[in-house]
Amino acid sequence: MKKFQLISTVAVLLVLVLTACSPAAAPEPTAVPVPATEVPAVPEAPAWAAPEGSALVAVPVDAAPTIDGLADDAVWADAPELVIPVAGGYNNFAVDAHLKAVYTADSVYFLLTYADPTLSFFRSPWQKQEDGTWKQIKDPNDKGGDNNTYYEDKFAIIWNINDSIQNFNTAGCFTACHAGENPDVKPYGNKYTAAEGEMGDIWHWKSIRNLGQIDDQYLDATRFDLEKAKDAGRKSDKKESGGYVDNFASKPDPNDATKTVPDKTLPGFTSPSVDLTTGAPGYILDSEKVALDQAALDAMPVGSYLPGIVKSAIVGDRGDITAQWQWKDGVWTIEFGRKLDTGSATDVQFTDLSAQYHFGLAIFENAQVRHAFETGVSFLVFKPE
Repeated sequence: MKKFQLISTVAVLLVLVLTACSPAAAPEPTAVPVPATEVPAVPEAPAWAAPEGSALVAVPVDAAPTIDGLADDAVWADAPELVIPVAGGYNNFAVDAHLKAVYTADSVYFLLTYADPTLSFFRSPWQKQEDGTWKQIKDPNDKGGDNNTYYEDKFAIIWNINDSIQNFNTAGCFTACHAGENPDVKPYGNKYTAAEGEMGDIWHWKSIRNLGQIDDQYLDATRFDLEKAKDAGRKSDKKESGGYVDNFASKPDPNDATKTVPDKTLPGFTSPSVDLTTGAPGYILDSEKVALDQAALDAMPVGSYLPGIVKSAIVGDRGDITAQWQWKDGVWTIEFGRKLDTGSATDVQFTDLSAQYHFGLAIFENAQVRHAFETGVSFLVFKPE
């Protein structure tokens, strides 16, 4: 028995010794917070600013303005304005032209306003004489294409196509104007570029001859030739139909009895819209024209006026600039626009909205060719959306 107790005691002591010598239990790990990684702030992109210089900034709009010549769309109020002084020309006209631009996904639109104290619609009308004959009223000093008295109000913009015209982007239209050439037949000179491949896009608004459009023309390097190229480098884009023609009567062709030729001694048409006492509005719509026979001409009072132009809308490349205008209280308001990309080789294409498109402005105050002009050059840029 004593032996058993001794063994039990030894066993208990052994357990106690082993327990004391055993390593302590590892404490539960405590979670240490990991500091969050700081993400560096991305600097904001600088606000877009128009480049320095005479920049016309076209701003993006959701919907196109109504082209009606009223300029009362809200988009115009929010568009920045470029003021372009023009001066010179035969009639010593000087004015500040105010120009704005907006654009949509596929088109660009412009608003041009400028003061003009006179509405020039009296463009070489016909007048009945005391002896019953008819005569076109002409500038007595016009030696050929240089009417500065009985004409119409106009403006023109020349764009540098693909920056092809050397020095245009600094000197503007002066690079293509050659005053004083061929003075015996053209007292005002010629317009053409310096070299083949240099081309400009001409937007030529004619207040009497255009109908809901601006005449789309172009400029190349063609030199003056009295028989083949009287207008030198200034040419019209192609058209399918429409446009304007002189209001001439017709007569049998002396060389072919089945055909007729213009009779430049008589007007050929009138319309219900014509005021015979003034000749207003200065044109006859082709859709309203009424042919005149000799009896109708004889019945008109002496002193009656008939417009010298019959016009209709242009169909084709030449008519791709839509426009409307009005003259009111001594101010011209002209709205116009076209596709950013017309696909025509004779048009400037606004396909790169990050580019600059240089242009020059001229205003014709009752002048056929000797216009007031911008000194230097302006350029169009598109503000990003």
